[in-house]
Amino acid sequence: MELLSNLALGFGVAFTPINLMYAFIGCVLGTLIGVLPGIGPVATIAMLLPATYALPPVSALIMLAGIYYGAQYGGSTTAILVNLPGESSSVVTCIDGYQMARQGRAGPALAAAGLGSFFAGSVGTLILAAFAPPLTELAFKFGPAEYFSLMILGLIGAVVLASGSLIKAIAMIVLGLLMGLVGTDVNSGVARFSFDIPELTDGIGFVVIAMGVFGYGEIISNLSQPEDEREIFTAKVSGLLPTKEDFKHMAPAVLRGTALGSALGILPGGGALLAAFAAYTLEKKIKLKPGEIAFGKGNIRGVAGPESANNAGAQTSFIPLLTLGIPPNAVMALMVGAMTIHNIQPGPQVMTSNPQLFWGLIASMWIGNLMLVILNLPLIGMWIKLLTVPYRFLFPAIVLFCAVGVYSTNNNTFDIWMVAAFGFIGYLFIKLGCEPAPLLLGFILGPMMEENLRRALLLSRGDWSVFVTRPLSAGLLAAAAVLIIIVLLPAVKNKREEAFVEE
Repeated sequence: MELLSNLALGFGVAFTPINLMYAFIGCVLGTLIGVLPGIGPVATIAMLLPATYALPPVSALIMLAGIYYGAQYGGSTTAILVNLPGESSSVVTCIDGYQMARQGRAGPALAAAGLGSFFAGSVGTLILAAFAPPLTELAFKFGPAEYFSLMILGLIGAVVLASGSLIKAIAMIVLGLLMGLVGTDVNSGVARFSFDIPELTDGIGFVVIAMGVFGYGEIISNLSQPEDEREIFTAKVSGLLPTKEDFKHMAPAVLRGTALGSALGILPGGGALLAAFAAYTLEKKIKLKPGEIAFGKGNIRGVAGPESANNAGAQTSFIPLLTLGIPPNAVMALMVGAMTIHNIQPGPQVMTSNPQLFWGLIASMWIGNLMLVILNLPLIGMWIKLLTVPYRFLFPAIVLFCAVGVYSTNNNTFDIWMVAAFGFIGYLFIKLGCEPAPLLLGFILGPMMEENLRRALLLSRGDWSVFVTRPLSAGLLAAAAVLIIIVLLPAVKNKREEAFVEE
């Protein structure tokens, strides 16, 4: 009953005209920046922070939250249509979503992403409302050793997830981990692997790699074909909404993605991203039904599962922020900044000292998710119109958008040259038949793994047994070991090779 009275208070706050207006502004802005490659929610929220000074605290946070989960929706649009992940958590959506667009099924892919996101977002918000206090206890049990083990499990999951050869997948992850080492050493503050290039002392940007490898790599690969063999989408689009068969395949994937995303979003350190990769791995593990398209060739489950997971993760990542005052990712760190601007101390006392803010923010997420579905489903036709633009106009436009997006993140021309270089690397990966998704996961998790490994060893005074003596950490490492053994079993290995027959 207490939950219902709290939610009634929240909806009372969220349904005021001013808060509805700011929720709408946040959702529209979020969708736009998700669709535009490179201009992520972190950059947008950072730019808008000074503007929130003049707003009431609740309205400011409602708008910033709308930008965050709106970007999760928008990120899938470019991932599906032009193979450019607008958001880091949309990387896996590219794999099957883009293949669906190539087959003229961009409408069902976008609808699956939108509907899956709405369902997962609503469930994630319900979990946030109902379980915030007890779930913080779970987050407290995770120390550096547990995080390190969780990330090891994540990377091994990525090896299983990658199509094609296991050796190539491992090589891509190792390459990603090595690229993550470029920059400044966290402990000593010394620049490493920067080759005396000042711009590399901050490390290589995620956006730079994602755009180069996925976007520019695809463009170069396409331009390398004779004109009559190039990929053209025009007049191939059939049906804007999923068929009955699609819904049958989609529904269980959405439920599984939502459950996984809700659990992983609570954990600090890229919950939405890990959730998307984990959901895709899980979907690949589930046997294909008769007549179902293989993964990597345009399976709708490969879109619905990860999209649901990253949205559920985006909602539940507010739990550590609102209940512990711990930001689980860069966007939540900016939310802490926004709260501090308005003299609100993030942490357990927000729920008791400022219930209007706490419950108003939660209620606004439901309203925001509904706004996003109402906004995005009618726009599917408009987004698909993008595909009918002749290729000779579409390519320069994508290149230009990417260049503007990359430049706007750091105001640095060096990043544009880096994207061009990664474009050629991406083209090489396509020629060699290497999947770039594990490289990106290795690149993102590498610095986090290093930080947690060092922290765990500092706390245990250099004793490596800390990873196996702590029950949670040992359990995660055991799960990783089981996964390796399963993948290496001859029967599984042959089945896997059959599933990922390389063309």
